[in-house]
Formats: sequence, C-alpha cells, structure tokens
Amino acid sequence: MSSAEQPAQPDTPNEPDHTAPESGEPVVTETTALVHRSPRYFNFMLVGAIIGAVVAFVLTVAFPDNPDFGKTQVFGFLLLAGVTFGVALGSLVALILDRVGRSRTVVVDKIVEKATPADPAPDADHSSRSSNENSE
Repeated sequence: MSSAEQPAQPDTPNEPDHTAPESGEPVVTETTALVHRSPRYFNFMLVGAIIGAVVAFVLTVAFPDNPDFGKTQVFGFLLLAGVTFGVALGSLVALILDRVGRSRTVVVDKIVEKATPADPAPDADHSSRSSNENSE
C-alpha cells in the first residue's frame, strides 16, 4: 500500500478522539468499579440448621434412655436447641466471611449517552408548574 492510500495518522496516537458525534449516540468509556462479593446468608443458616438437627439426632441415639423422658421428647428438645444454635452459628460464619471477604477493583465499560447541544436542559422552574400555569 502506498503512502497516498494509507489514512492519515494523528501526531499523538494517545490523544482521545474528539471527532465522535454528539448527536445522542452512546459513547463507551472505561472506568473502575469496586466489586464486593457477599455470602448468601440463607444458605449458611440452612446448613447450620441441618448440622444442628444431625447433632441432635446423634446425641439422642448416643446416650442411654432416661426413665423420665422418652426418646422422642429428648430428640425434640435437642432438635429445638440444635437448630437454634446451628442457625446462629451459620449466621455468624457468614458475617465473618462477609467482613473478611476481599473487595477487588475491576475495569468495566461504561456506556454514556451524550446529550445533543440543541436539547435544552430541563429547567427546574418550568417542571414544577402545573399544566395550567404553563399555558399562561
């Protein structure tokens, strides 16, 4: 390709292109954003409740029978306590992971639509009037 066929190169290639149309077309720019991942609290509480129920079942089966209470009563009381402590412990683990979790900065594309210079900016005085006041 000869030099006459090649398009003209700008003197400074790192300069932004100011020839972009300003007719309301979207412009893509790069910006940074802070991304923070948080745990799903319900999942942690559900796993804690399941672990608490399993622990209640194991404790019910592991200990000998009590003549004052039946196995179902013992299991019910232990289940109530185990699920409660399991949900609390799961919530605490989720909170700790949320606080310790790392936030990271990423580069994202941002689409901005430029307003045309012919479009006037809305005036606060005119927008607050009712339609009857605007007709006067």
